[in-house]
Amino acid sequence: MTQTILLDLLEKKEFKAIRAVLNVMNPVDLAALLKDLPAPDLAMAFRLIDKERAAETFSYMDPDQQEALLNIFTNAEIKDILAEMYTDDTVDLLEDMPANVVNRILDNLDRDTRRVINTILRYPEDSAGSIMTTEYVDLRPNMTVSDALQKIRRVGIDKETIYTCYVTQSGKLIGVVTAKDLLTSDSDRKISDLMETNILAVSTNEDKEQVAEMFNKYGVIALPVVDSEFCIVGIVTFDDAFEVLTDEATEDIAKMAAVTPNDTPYLKTGVFSLFAARIPWLLLLMISATVTGWIITSFEKALAASVALTAFIPMLMDTGGNSGSQASVTVIRALSLGQIQFSDFFRVMRKELFVSLLCGLTLAVANFFKIWLVDISLLHTSGLTLSIAAVVCLTLAVTVVIAKFIGCTLPILAKKVGFDPAVMASPFITTIVDAISLVVYFNFASAMLGI
Repeated sequence: MTQTILLDLLEKKEFKAIRAVLNVMNPVDLAALLKDLPAPDLAMAFRLIDKERAAETFSYMDPDQQEALLNIFTNAEIKDILAEMYTDDTVDLLEDMPANVVNRILDNLDRDTRRVINTILRYPEDSAGSIMTTEYVDLRPNMTVSDALQKIRRVGIDKETIYTCYVTQSGKLIGVVTAKDLLTSDSDRKISDLMETNILAVSTNEDKEQVAEMFNKYGVIALPVVDSEFCIVGIVTFDDAFEVLTDEATEDIAKMAAVTPNDTPYLKTGVFSLFAARIPWLLLLMISATVTGWIITSFEKALAASVALTAFIPMLMDTGGNSGSQASVTVIRALSLGQIQFSDFFRVMRKELFVSLLCGLTLAVANFFKIWLVDISLLHTSGLTLSIAAVVCLTLAVTVVIAKFIGCTLPILAKKVGFDPAVMASPFITTIVDAISLVVYFNFASAMLGI
């Protein structure tokens, strides 16, 4: 069903037909279908969705849509939605809503749920505790497989995952057991005989990005979250870990493009907000780029003596910047995947040195023949000689080596001192390399051409 058809059916009050279609759609597709509908039509269509499917659809909606629905719904309707939502989704909702809507949501939550949510909200924003849910299945070691399956049937409908169950004793996590283990074992077998005691768990204050990377490393679908006494307080599920990785990737891309990260969707971000996110970096890079101007000014006499040198400045600066960006992006990616650490610093330097030498020599040779065959022999460019070609090509080779050295080392050093390596990406690297390439160029020119 398209949004146009949905609006047409709503106008004709074909509610039975709408309900039949909406209640077989995936909640993710439902949220996309209802996106950007006018508030009255949105509320009307949403009320035609079954309660459980409606709650899941609600969790996938944009904050603006959620706020519009909450402002329209009665307290009874809000209670129904909140009752079907998982704790972590409710926490996300509270974090996105304005104060007046938050108060209304809290008023419609029962005391126990409010207590759990308040606990989660107290954890640091970037911690595992802030993204965990408390809806998990806990078992006792003295239970039989039959007892465990009966409990899962009784409480599983309200849990975010039932595939992995957590065995606890006096609140402490002592083992895990999977649904596969339970379904393939004798009904009278004890959980203590089945459970895996080598437990992969995370602490409440562990960085959520590191937790998300553990899902990729170990291939799990959920991780238990424990306190300092190894008591289980919740679990982090795969969908929350995937969202963390998506957010981190978006943030890194923004930083690599010299833009302040913004969680708001692009089309819903105001012009002034985009301006505010971009202008600080542009101002910083503009000011830092004035160094390039000072360098050119200080070598005015050299340029006046050989005007042909000027034509190669853009090529040298661009090639240096591109070389540095290649190295920095490769290293930043390896750092984010955990493929390299600070202890690999010299190994990375050695590898990039060999790569830069090969790249620099190849570019220098290719550029020399281009200048000789095209610029000198074919075009007869005034003032251009083989000596100038040698200066340009030697500068090109040295610039590439320096650029790749800077590009590979700065991200590693940034991470070591606690900065985000993504900051040391294209714009920042390019600005540094531009200045260095000019210094190298004019010094070679002065030494080799005697100007």
